Amino acid sequence: MESRIMGSDAPPAEYLTLDKKRLVADPVTRWRIVDPLQFYKTVASELEAKARLDDIVNSELRQAIANHEFGKIIGFARDPLMQVVANDVRKQTAEFGILVVDVRIKRTDLPKEVQESVFARMRAERDRVAKQYRSEGEEEAAKLRADTDKEKTIILAKAYEEAQKTRGEGDAQGIKIYADVYGRDPEFFAFTRSLDAYEKAIGDQSTLVLSTSSDLFRYLGNPNKAP
Repeated sequence: MESRIMGSDAPPAEYLTLDKKRLVADPVTRWRIVDPLQFYKTVASELEAKARLDDIVNSELRQAIANHEFGKIIGFARDPLMQVVANDVRKQTAEFGILVVDVRIKRTDLPKEVQESVFARMRAERDRVAKQYRSEGEEEAAKLRADTDKEKTIILAKAYEEAQKTRGEGDAQGIKIYADVYGRDPEFFAFTRSLDAYEKAIGDQSTLVLSTSSDLFRYLGNPNKAP
C-alpha cells in the first residue's frame, strides 16, 4: 500500500451560507495510510477510501459553511473554518486507518446564474458612478468656459476702451498739430492738404474732367497766385 501523502480532489459542489447565499466550492484533501490492516478491513482500496473521504469532507464542509456568512467565508474566516473541518474529518476517518493531513478549498465562487446578476449590478453601479463623474466634469467645464468667456469679455472691453482712449488722444494731438500749422501759415497748410488730396484721388489710370476754374487744381493752374 502507498505510504506517501495522497490527495483527493472532490468535484465542485454548491453550498448554502448562513445568510442564505449560494456558494460553489471544490475542496481538496491530503491524507495518508497509517494503519494498512485497518485500511484493508474498512475500505479495501484507495478508490473506495477517496469516495468515503469525499463524502465526509463534503458533509462537514456543508455544515461549517452553513454556520458562516458569505463575506466571512471568502475573507478572513476561511482558514479557521477549514481547520475545524479538517479536525472533524480527521476524527471520523481515523477508523479507516488513514490520517487526514489537511483539508483546503481550492476555489470559492458564485453559481453562474448568480454571477451574471452580480456582474450586472456591478456594471450598473459603475455606470452610475461614471455618469456622475461625467456630469460633474461637464458642470465644471461649463463653469470654466463661462468664467473664461467673462474674463475674455472684460479683457476685450478694457482693450477697446484703451484703444479708443489712445485713438482719441492721437486725434486730439493731430488736430492740435493741424491747428498749429494752419495758424502759422494757412496758405501752406492748404497747399499740403491739396497735395494729399491729389495723391489719394489721382492714380496712374485716373481720368478727370474738371473746369479750369476748379478749386481742386488752383495750385496746378497758377501755383504762384494766391486763391
